[in-house]
Amino acid sequence: MVFSLPDGLPSGRFEQRGPSEVWFSDGLPDDAEELWADLLRQAAVTGLYPHLCWPKDPPRPADPAAADAVRLDEVLAADFAEYRRKRLPFWSDPGPSELPEDVEPWPHGPGPPFERWPGLAPAGPGGGDGPGAEEAAARAVADLLYTEPFAASFVLALVPARRSADVPAVMGWSHGGPLPLLGALLRSWEDRFGARVVAAYGGELHVSVARPPLDPAHAERIALEHVLSTADNIVDDPPTPFPKYARELVGRTEWRFWWD
Repeated sequence: MVFSLPDGLPSGRFEQRGPSEVWFSDGLPDDAEELWADLLRQAAVTGLYPHLCWPKDPPRPADPAAADAVRLDEVLAADFAEYRRKRLPFWSDPGPSELPEDVEPWPHGPGPPFERWPGLAPAGPGGGDGPGAEEAAARAVADLLYTEPFAASFVLALVPARRSADVPAVMGWSHGGPLPLLGALLRSWEDRFGARVVAAYGGELHVSVARPPLDPAHAERIALEHVLSTADNIVDDPPTPFPKYARELVGRTEWRFWWD
């Protein structure tokens, strides 16, 4: 069933995505930054989440409820054991000592500092003067619209979903990892860190974070969850030592994931 649209939208149309109807603007609205933030503030009442995307991304809708069956802590424990088994030889060996003069060596990556799965990271610090989830999401959208070279090709979507974390599945975004696992991670990050999905286009997924880690040990736990999301840009592309990637998460209120 086509839903009622909020006031103030530009021209657009509805498209069927699996059992859901999703509304898409005909182009990127001139006031996209302000409109997106206003629509997110209404989402708790309307059940419609604003989302930036490309209009011609091929959809493959999935049932968001598939995330319900994912026992996240157990799945990530098994995934980390297998990941560590495969990667340990590379973490232990810094690689060839002799390279051609014109070839810069990749930095040695020692891998995560855990011998076994440490469990899900604790929730981000609450309270204080930090932004709320809606404000953090609005800032992330503003940054994305300002810095993304292809932002002019975005459209605004309104997605009927129970929560922001379910938007990729409803949209049928098919460029990332397995949607049930990704949906379970996004839901958990939403609960623990005030995360919101703000955009997915091509192979990229952008998530705002209201309560990021504020110390390196906490960031290492979260960085490991990022690694196990299966995203290709985490540590591997470009080659980034795990400790460096984790340090860069301290205080960061925008997380970017990329799949090849």
